[in-house]
Amino acid sequence: MEEHIKNSETRQFKAIFPNTLNANDTLFGGQAMQWMDEVAYITATRFTHQRMFTVNTEKIRFLKAIEPNSIVEVVGRIERAHPIKLRVKVEIHVEEMYGLGREKAIEGVFVFASVDENRRPKKIDYGFILH
Repeated sequence: MEEHIKNSETRQFKAIFPNTLNANDTLFGGQAMQWMDEVAYITATRFTHQRMFTVNTEKIRFLKAIEPNSIVEVVGRIERAHPIKLRVKVEIHVEEMYGLGREKAIEGVFVFASVDENRRPKKIDYGFILH
């Protein structure tokens, strides 16, 4: 299981340009949450190889404002696998585009459930992981 969790970790990098900024000249929170949900979805799907959908978000914490001329890394990792739901921890780390600084800026948990071909919730089948 540990190896499968490690292999499903997902990373995306984004450059912070003017079209992603809010009126305060920092990354718009909604844009950050969209990126986080996308990475969480990919992580959950890579882990289960099933149709997944976002059920809930928990503990979204904005720790540091993300400014222009930055690069962010969005990282998704499986936090916990339950029979019905899957928890994905997502962090955004910010780096200076023209410097060496790097720190965690945003973190949160995204909860997913599996659905069948009719989009109805179903139990997550982890059987393939054990083989």
